[in-house]
Amino acid sequence: MFNVTAVLKRLVIGPALRSEELGGTLLPKRLALPIFASDPLSSVAYATQEILLVLTLGGLAYLHFTPWIAAAVVFLMTVVVLSYRQVVHAYPSGGGSYEVASTNLGPSAGLVVAAALLVDYVMTVAVSVASGVDNIISAIPELAEYRVLMALVFVGLLTAMNLRGVRESGRAFAAPTYLFIAGVLIMCGTGLLRYLLGDAPVAETAQYGIEPDPTDADLVGLALVMLVLRAFSSGCTALTGVEAISNGVPAFRKPKSRNAAATMAAMGLIAVTMFVGVTALAIIAKVHIAEDPCRLSGLADCANYTQRTVIAQLAASVFGGSSSFGFYYVQAATALVLILAANTAYNGFPLLASILAQHRYLPRQLHNRGDRLAFSNGILALAVVAGLLLWAYKANVTSLIHLYILGVFTSFTLSQTGMVRHWNRELRTETDPVLRRRHTVARVINATGALITALVLVIVLLTKFTQGAWLAVLAAAVLWVNMRAIRRHYDTTAAELATTDPRRDLAPPSRVLGIVLVSTLHKPTLRALAYARALRPDRLEALTVAVDRDASAELQRKWEEYGIEVPLKILDSPYREITASVLVYVRSVRRESPRDVVAVFIPEYVVGHWWENFLHNQSALWLKSRLRFTPGVMVTSVPWQLSSSAHADHPAARAPGAVRRGEPASYSRR
Repeated sequence: MFNVTAVLKRLVIGPALRSEELGGTLLPKRLALPIFASDPLSSVAYATQEILLVLTLGGLAYLHFTPWIAAAVVFLMTVVVLSYRQVVHAYPSGGGSYEVASTNLGPSAGLVVAAALLVDYVMTVAVSVASGVDNIISAIPELAEYRVLMALVFVGLLTAMNLRGVRESGRAFAAPTYLFIAGVLIMCGTGLLRYLLGDAPVAETAQYGIEPDPTDADLVGLALVMLVLRAFSSGCTALTGVEAISNGVPAFRKPKSRNAAATMAAMGLIAVTMFVGVTALAIIAKVHIAEDPCRLSGLADCANYTQRTVIAQLAASVFGGSSSFGFYYVQAATALVLILAANTAYNGFPLLASILAQHRYLPRQLHNRGDRLAFSNGILALAVVAGLLLWAYKANVTSLIHLYILGVFTSFTLSQTGMVRHWNRELRTETDPVLRRRHTVARVINATGALITALVLVIVLLTKFTQGAWLAVLAAAVLWVNMRAIRRHYDTTAAELATTDPRRDLAPPSRVLGIVLVSTLHKPTLRALAYARALRPDRLEALTVAVDRDASAELQRKWEEYGIEVPLKILDSPYREITASVLVYVRSVRRESPRDVVAVFIPEYVVGHWWENFLHNQSALWLKSRLRFTPGVMVTSVPWQLSSSAHADHPAARAPGAVRRGEPASYSRR
């Protein structure tokens, strides 16, 4: 039978791959760069803008801090990249910051890193997609009213592409990433060349002044310091996703560590070059931007004015206006790469969730690979949470950005601190002078990284906490508590299920007492009776509940007429309660013979269409669920296939589950 669901699934994610084909999904460096580094590379499109947005709260006078803040961000990025190269070589198994912190600082610290990163990966998807939609709207302002819908559609497309597997998503995302890099470098090179030749580009907003925000006007002393620190913390969004390569080392081709380290170095060099170029060009072109367009002085109709992003203004000023080919090229490449930047999270989140699931901190289902050898459950979980966030915040970058980067600096700080302890341990046992020098240099790099990222973490907390970062902190804390609870549950379950005396656990029960549930006498009932008799229990009886006395009397008459040798017991139920009556009876049997096992046989319909379940009573399903909580009771379903089930060629054809649960026959009415 033609299965629409299966066909659509194959069209979306492709044919299933065998487990042996996992090696064929490993990545060369040219594909690993766009997959794992698209987030830090694409953040160039909005990192400079976030610095300017904060500084202009005090008015145009404070824009002269921009180059100093940019220099601090570049220094920080350099230190972080160098630090994570040490992580790649020391811990190539793919745990990244989580593994470093867990190994060197303890499981609790590792869980702090994991919770922070999981939250940050969700924010990466939300911010990247929202920023990409912003750039599309900058090119086509008429699309502004469809902002949220566009964002959700892009999340759906990214999810579908990643479900196809890492290698295929890498091929799809490689071209846009490289086109973006080329476009930004050409734009920066052209703009800087024009500046050197005396024809500096001028942004469309250069003519407007900026009225300072009333709460940030005439800043002095501590208030000025806080403004600069806020701008710096916003500019640090350029560092998001830097750690993704250290988490994805197993996805690289051999030699894995060397290829991952080379990719990280290339990512750092390209990101720094583009960030410096965009920031310098924004200063030269005198880009003026404010969170509220009505603070732009000299603007005629601020209420209906849609501000272009910084990168859009630069492209228009460098290439000759908003109708030039260069403008549309940069905008298209920027919008595309910003949306695809979420792919960094689509690779990092499922992989980290899989490791956590393997360590029993998250549900085991997150450790399973899907048809295309990707961690499908993690991908879907990320998509759902990010989609809800975009919907709740109306895909607004400015609102979402305050929840961002907190997690990444938490992981930076703890992982670099862990690496310092790692090198201390190595130096205590290493005697080779050459290796000792290498370890000492590595320790200095990681110690510097730990100190600087800890300082930035404090700055981010101070400047962003009341603006929305508290929500990210709360989410990470709740996740940390839940992961600890999940681990306790798994540990308790494992201890409870572990056998200490196999001979005792294998000892058979004294007797097996069989009970077949019956409501009417038909083929499913007779099959259940025949099956129960074939198992030869020590005692077998049929059980029915007298909801309708006339029906029960008719059942008793037919039972005797057919000469069925199994005794029929009829329970009286004046309040027409089936489940409670059966439970009371079964428990009474257990109390009489505590060492015996009671086997309850329930006939069930098996239907072929999901909607058929709504046409039948579900009493037996409820009975099964209640009986399973009774110690010493075994519940056996005896299926009877209806004609509709014959058209279901395989389990995948039966929606909504992979395997139909079946429909009770004994307690069902047509």
